[in-house]
Amino acid sequence: MTFRYDEIGNRLKAFRLGSGLSADEIAKRIGVSRTALYRLEKGELVKLETLEKLSELLGVSVPTLLGVGIEYISSAVSYFERLRQIEERAEHIIVLAGPISFLLATDRFQDSLERVLIESIGDDVPDRERAMEDVRKVMEILRERKRTYLERMPNIVNLISAMDIERFLRNGFTGRTFLPEEVLAQRRALARAEVEHFASVIEEESMGIQIGLVTATLPHTGFQIFRQDNQKTLTISPFRLGEQPNVRVGVAMITSAPEALALHERTVREMWRTALKGAAAARYLRDLLANTAPAGGR
Repeated sequence: MTFRYDEIGNRLKAFRLGSGLSADEIAKRIGVSRTALYRLEKGELVKLETLEKLSELLGVSVPTLLGVGIEYISSAVSYFERLRQIEERAEHIIVLAGPISFLLATDRFQDSLERVLIESIGDDVPDRERAMEDVRKVMEILRERKRTYLERMPNIVNLISAMDIERFLRNGFTGRTFLPEEVLAQRRALARAEVEHFASVIEEESMGIQIGLVTATLPHTGFQIFRQDNQKTLTISPFRLGEQPNVRVGVAMITSAPEALALHERTVREMWRTALKGAAAARYLRDLLANTAPAGGR
């Protein structure tokens, strides 16, 4: 089996960022310099002995670091960094990820997201300081993802759920329940502005962007399919941005297994076939905006 050392380096960086350990601390524990560690992340040949030490320290299997089989990722920081790395080379992206696709969202959504993610972390969460630092890291990675997308503009097919959109409009862009009513009013206004933005994107028929509105039930766990050169990659993730956000608990998976890709591509084709598109989708969103009263609203 031939290994791509640049890909191994990418995985090392992602798991390092999600570990909560500094580069200096990791380098010291495995007996190399920080410069040597960064060279490994840049794709320099890595010894199996060093890989085994990194595997044990970062809490990830050697096969995952090598890209053999499925990558299992329990850190949102590591997952979003891997997503960023994959998107850097992707020419076509299929997205099923909650009511709002981050890459297509507005700057206002992005600017509000950090506050909402922090809000989603309860006061009784173990190691809350680490969780808050993870939010900061996630936001840094997300901003870089958006910059890369705007520079490259790969083609995107985005499937969104009508039921998720309706719930998003009713509850607002929130990270927890029982917020003060004046805050909830602001968050519902944010949600409405975002849905209006998506309706406009559909109406504009922007080149390279296809949005399908699915009125039937969709899987709760999001997935994305990336096509890059002669390779396809599937990511399946419990981590959510937007309505009912979660960047703390769950296990994401990344694979290029043909069977997994074929099954998910078939699922996409079935959903796309029955999804509302174009003027019909935009009209449905406009009707939701007109007819959906916010929960508790007056």
